[in-house]
Amino acid sequence: MTRVQQNKIHGLTLRRLWLHGLAWSVLVWSGLGLHTAAAQDAPSSSNDQRTEWFRDSKFGLFVHWGIYAVPAGEWKDGKNHAEWIMLTGNIPSAEYEKFAPQFNPVKFNASQWVELAQDAGMKYLVITSKHHDGFSMYDSKLTDYDIMQATPFGRDPMKELALACNQAGLKFCFYYSVADWHYPDFPAKYSQRGFHGNPNPRADLEKYVEYMKGQVRELLSNYGPIGIMWFDGGGSFNKQPMAQLIHAQEIIDIIHKLQPMCLVNNRLGLPADYGTPEQKIPGQASKDLFEVCMTLNGHWGYNKNDQNWKSPETIVRNLADIAGKGGNYLLNVGPTAEGTIPEGSVRTLREVGKWMKVNGDSIYGTTASPLAKTPWGRCTAKSRKLYLHVFDWPADGKLIVPGLKNKVTNAYLLAASDKTCAVTQGAEQVTVAVPPEMPDKIDTVVVLEIQGDPQVSPAR
Repeated sequence: MTRVQQNKIHGLTLRRLWLHGLAWSVLVWSGLGLHTAAAQDAPSSSNDQRTEWFRDSKFGLFVHWGIYAVPAGEWKDGKNHAEWIMLTGNIPSAEYEKFAPQFNPVKFNASQWVELAQDAGMKYLVITSKHHDGFSMYDSKLTDYDIMQATPFGRDPMKELALACNQAGLKFCFYYSVADWHYPDFPAKYSQRGFHGNPNPRADLEKYVEYMKGQVRELLSNYGPIGIMWFDGGGSFNKQPMAQLIHAQEIIDIIHKLQPMCLVNNRLGLPADYGTPEQKIPGQASKDLFEVCMTLNGHWGYNKNDQNWKSPETIVRNLADIAGKGGNYLLNVGPTAEGTIPEGSVRTLREVGKWMKVNGDSIYGTTASPLAKTPWGRCTAKSRKLYLHVFDWPADGKLIVPGLKNKVTNAYLLAASDKTCAVTQGAEQVTVAVPPEMPDKIDTVVVLEIQGDPQVSPAR
């Protein structure tokens, strides 16, 4: 396999690039009911307008997929690797590249992936276009180290996912790694743990930044509307001014020029549209937008030995907790080298989807809880409604809502809105009479319709 990591924009290659880019832009954008000029001509929008879909969606699917799925987490005596296997296994580029011709995901079906996300109640999808290993999972004209030229697959899965998401009404988004363990002009000194598969003492970061800008342009020009550019340094540039070194503002300017409505996360080292706490839910609500990214098991990429899946109960309660603090939940799956999502992930997501079909109104479009205390679970709010997510059912059938001063005009279970619950109104709390048995053991949602905007004591 040829290992070409240099720009080939000259002669016939330049003509191929121009023709290919034009053809794909027309095909993809027209297929989505748009055209390339639409992105450039779009009127500028306020931050609220740009982020409205994100704030309403609450739940998204994260996908870590690449040639690291071939070893499936195993290298030599180790069985706990995943998407970082090139580094954690200390694999040289020449050896790691051998995974590419073995990567042939013939079972990949974009519509099935998107259908699973929909069934789980997710509203957007973020997928790795390039991870730290430097392998491009899309048809890039700036490198031969991509899925179209280095693997036998011969298809662009990003194109197929973009179209499937558009048809289903999901926002399609790209993850892109700032660090690159394969590209010859990414200096090892800026990498995580100083690692590079083939370190180049003459590596020129400026050349790598131009390569990165070029790939960002490709991703935003050839795949229709992109909801988010989800950057990740993965701990690279430790204690170095990353934003300055990679010209982060110039990258953001490119994004906003090509697609003004595209959001950018906070991992370029500059102020961004939202924050990205990883594997941990914040302890309280934030005035800033945030999105918790989390794995379904113990790895981001595929590891065939890791069957320790989070339960549907854990996922639903995490979602209620995060939404109750005003955030989004980005839940990850790691597909196999064949292109399938592991069955354990599928089972969990489908069970979560059953809960969401009944209780989705308590998640989508909600804001953080106005209540200072929710000893029985979590709370979300929307349109003069409080959604009480009850995890611990009161044994005496009396659900106490401390601190709520508003008059409650109606109370009912979200799963049975025609059956009202009696309410006792107090000066500093509300008591709701609920059934003796908890109807939904995962999370039973009790709805309170109130007069006016929420008034609570003590105030948040």
